[in-house]
Amino acid sequence: MHASIYIDRQRLDLLDSAGRIVKTYPVSTAKNGPGERYGSECTPRGVHSVRAKIGAGCPGNTVFVRRRPTGEIWTPELARKHPHRDWMLTRILWLSGRERGFNRGGDVDSLRRKIYIHGTGDEATLGVPASHGCIRMSNAGLVEIFDRLAVGAEVDIVESSASPFRVRVADWERDGAPLRRIRHDVFVREQGVPEALERDGCDADCRHVVANDEKGAAIGCGRLLPDGSIGRLAVERAWRGRGIGSSILSRLVDLARSTGCERVTLNARTDAETFYVRHGFAAAGAEFTEAGIRHRRMERVLAHATVPPAAAEPRAAARGKAK
Repeated sequence: MHASIYIDRQRLDLLDSAGRIVKTYPVSTAKNGPGERYGSECTPRGVHSVRAKIGAGCPGNTVFVRRRPTGEIWTPELARKHPHRDWMLTRILWLSGRERGFNRGGDVDSLRRKIYIHGTGDEATLGVPASHGCIRMSNAGLVEIFDRLAVGAEVDIVESSASPFRVRVADWERDGAPLRRIRHDVFVREQGVPEALERDGCDADCRHVVANDEKGAAIGCGRLLPDGSIGRLAVERAWRGRGIGSSILSRLVDLARSTGCERVTLNARTDAETFYVRHGFAAAGAEFTEAGIRHRRMERVLAHATVPPAAAEPRAAARGKAK
């Protein structure tokens, strides 16, 4: 079993191993919208997994503080006595990001941010973004998915269910072949870049981003070098004009920010400068020719957030109480 959470629809789908929806539940994600940064009180996007299951066997409406049962049982009367408490009830699924640099590590680490799926006493808010970053569910629904999602199960948090594509951080060893195919189609075949120049030997040292269509086929890509240089941004011809390039570029900028880069740079084709200007880049040099194509160096200065202190690492097992 695995789960998908759709921020735009405020919905969690429980899916079987074949990807079929078993059951759908209303949820409440962050009032501040989607985002990965520490201190943002936003719900992080991307692929996560269940790192720990907390509260097995506890009575319904058990109140948790710092992942420990307080001994209280939530009631409307208790809520009226403590109107400012952010209630965490019944069970907790503690999520860990899988996309290094986007929702894992540094100031974007979902585990350190303590992003949970948990029960709520205010079920009237389900279907409306109202949390401080976590995913709230009905207590009955939470018990159902708690019993069916194993530790390590995938939980994919998606900003828009209407998008025909999904952008994620790629693994070069696993995803290298389809990324090379896209780059060969775009740079070598379309633009006439020599293959020896396109394959520059730097990929193993880079962070990569891939866009996949609804069937999982790779349709776009880009990479980030250790020095903060963005490059090899490419989208298959049939998929252009749908925001895929923008999504890939945004994910690459997020990766750079999470690794502490103060600025990102790229060599833009001069006929694509306006695209990069829309994403906060500015010209940083004169035009030059590379592979017979006119380019200009561009850069964007990045803002940073404070990196959070390390969270207590949970043991990868279900348990009734957490430390």
